[in-house]
Amino acid sequence: MELKNPIKQIRKKLRNNPTPQETILWSRLKNNQLGFKFRRQHSFGKYIVDFYCKEKKLIIELDGWQHKEEFSGENEKIRAEFLERKGLKVLRFWNNEINNNLAGVVFEIKKYF
Repeated sequence: MELKNPIKQIRKKLRNNPTPQETILWSRLKNNQLGFKFRRQHSFGKYIVDFYCKEKKLIIELDGWQHKEEFSGENEKIRAEFLERKGLKVLRFWNNEINNNLAGVVFEIKKYF
């Protein structure tokens, strides 16, 4: 069976299998707790972002060791330029920041509101 929209299937899989840090941060972002609606695993073209606030054009990405190479070098530069051309701001946090300083992460996110 051919998938009609493979990106949509990937997004669904990512939403159904979040990392522990995504679950923790989502508990602070969902239900407009910060005053704005966030979406999980939102796509822009071929790229999927962890969290997106449409009203503020703000993307929040959580990075762990598995992203170290993916988000370095030429691939990340191309991805960042693509998102910036859409007028989006990307905030990036390491998983250990979620684990050790969730209040500080939320504070940083609120700076963009």
